[in-house]
Formats: sequence, structure tokens, C-alpha cells
Amino acid sequence: MDEGLFDDSAVIRRVARESLLLAGGGRATLLQIAHPGVAQGVHDHSDFAERPLDRLRTTMGYVFGVLFGTVEEGRAISRAVAAIHRKVTGPGYHADDPGLQVWVNATLYDTAVLIYQRIFGSLSEAELDECFRQYSVLATSIGCPEDAWPAGRDAFGRYWDHMIDTLRVSDEGREIAGALMRPRNIPLVMRPAKPLNRLVTAGLLPEPIRAQFGLPWTSRDQRLFDGFFGATKVVYPRLPGRLRDVVKDHYLNDLRRRLARRRNPLTAGGSVMPS
Repeated sequence: MDEGLFDDSAVIRRVARESLLLAGGGRATLLQIAHPGVAQGVHDHSDFAERPLDRLRTTMGYVFGVLFGTVEEGRAISRAVAAIHRKVTGPGYHADDPGLQVWVNATLYDTAVLIYQRIFGSLSEAELDECFRQYSVLATSIGCPEDAWPAGRDAFGRYWDHMIDTLRVSDEGREIAGALMRPRNIPLVMRPAKPLNRLVTAGLLPEPIRAQFGLPWTSRDQRLFDGFFGATKVVYPRLPGRLRDVVKDHYLNDLRRRLARRRNPLTAGGSVMPS
């Protein structure tokens, strides 16, 4: 049976399967658009600030398809994402730029490991090395050269610190962030969670990036943030596995339904990506 690029013993599967990582989605996204090239591409070619759940569906379908799907499922979603990226180009940027691809993937990797270790405790050095190497597949699957990803965790640390110190958030980035932090087009049932999402997103951001986005942060915010993660660290690891896998299972099954519709002659012409 085709189990995909990794088996269930792989560290990347142990980390990426956790539904709680969704709490880091805002951090990863704001870090991505802190890069002026990413922000300009999003500003010019995407309305995901108005359709945040569609963007989430695309990102999660790609991540879970590559990491947990079969090899062919991973290839199919990678081809679809790469095709979209080829269209995202403009003065001074293009989505196929390895520098942008590495940065976007770096935000996914750093956010996942940050949240996982905050809740479950530190991974060993060997596990961290393995997870770092494995995370490169989310960049290389859409065409990023393998040697563009930092050679190891030490090199990544230097790269990360340099990026955080030198990124200058653009006006486009702040405009997109404002829409994302106070989304309008989301289901009513999700709206009560917006203040918590803003708190967690702001609290997880590196301070220089948070300041450039103009996000306030007080001692009260820090206490609430620490309280949230303190309670989550006690409760979340004790949840049944099927609940901790619910996000992964939902988006992977959604991807498989879309792939099946594309293969079905009666529904031919449908896209694997959200319209």
C-alpha cells in the first residue's frame, strides 16, 4: 500500500498531525506577509483576506496531502499549487522565487515546532534534526531547489534571525494583516473565537514583527496568553487521538473528495483547488 513520503513513525507526521497547530496559522501567515514580496503577491493576486477559509483550505490541503497523503495525492496537490504560483508574478516578485518559497516554508516549520514543543515539551536534538530535514519537502514539492533550504538547523537559525531582524513590513502587508486579524467573511459560529485568535497570533509573533504590524501587547495580554497555553498544555495532550487528528482528517478527506471528482468523467473540469 502507498503510505506516502513518510510513515507514521516520522517525526514530521507526529508534529504536523496535531490539530492544535491550527492555532499557529495566524502567526505563520503574518510572518509570510511580513516579507514585502509575499505581501505584494498576495495583494495583487489574491482575495484571501476576504475569503480566509478558502486560503486555509488550500494551505491545509497542500500540507496534509504532501505529508499524509499517498505519493500520487501529494504530487497532484503539488502540481495544482505550482500552477497557481506560476501565475503570481509582478514587478519585483514572483511566487516561484526560491527565496520566497524558503521563507514561506520556514514560517510553517518554525510555527509547527514552536507550538508542538510548547505543548508537548522539547523534542530531542535528533528528532529536531529529522523534523527539519523532512519539512523541506513542503518547499521542494512545488519546485524549490533542494539546496535553497538551509543545510541544517544551525544554518536555519542564522537565516531565521537574519530575516526577523531585517524584514520591513510594507503598507500592503499591514493592510492584509488588518483584514486577517479582524475577518468578516467567516461563519457566525467562529466569530466568538476572533479575540482569542488575535491574542494567540500576536503573542506568538516575534516582537519586532509584532511591532511593525502595529499590534498592541500589554502585560495583561501576556498573562492571558500564558494562561491559555498553560491550560492547553494540561488539557490538549490528554484528548483522544481522533480529536487531535480531526483537522488533518478533515482536510485530507476534503482533498481526496476533490481529487475523486476531478477523475470522475461526470464531474470532469472541477479543480483540485478551491474556486
